Amino acid sequence: MNVERTAIPDVLLLTPRVFQDARGFFLENYNRRSFQAATGLDVEFVQDNHSRSAKNVLRGLHYQLTRPQGKLVRVTVGEVWDVAVDLRRSSASFGRWVGAALSAASARMLWIPPGFAHGFVALSDAAEVQYKITDYYAPEDEFSLLWNDPQLAIAWPDVGEPLLADKDRRGLPLSRAPTYA
Repeated sequence: MNVERTAIPDVLLLTPRVFQDARGFFLENYNRRSFQAATGLDVEFVQDNHSRSAKNVLRGLHYQLTRPQGKLVRVTVGEVWDVAVDLRRSSASFGRWVGAALSAASARMLWIPPGFAHGFVALSDAAEVQYKITDYYAPEDEFSLLWNDPQLAIAWPDVGEPLLADKDRRGLPLSRAPTYA
């Protein structure tokens, strides 16, 4: 597994080894020992999620405040632009974001540690995103950061007017959003 640090060093871009031939391909989606050896992190995942989105659907930017979730994100169909925003006030990168193109073709994954908001926009006709998380989903603890907050100035790909859920349309700007210590 190849590990690249992003502009926010805690957010990692992981590329697994893919064995491909005329029959198709094989890759190890996740192996705790390999992940720990490559990243230096010993993470316990408690839940796997899978979403399917049509083109131009933007999901996020989501986070849980008292039960923060680390996420290992992978696209298994199509392509997305994936974004993580640092909401840790004690961090030198507080309020900064990083983005990465993730696709089924590349098999790249993004590790987003607890303390970040996460979101993505589907760039292909359909995109399926699967992600492992380090704490259980708690709807009463979920918040949405405003995806187009001018203070964040996220460079989303030009998809026209994205398709949004109501909770994402009503997301809070960073200046009003609850954040981590």
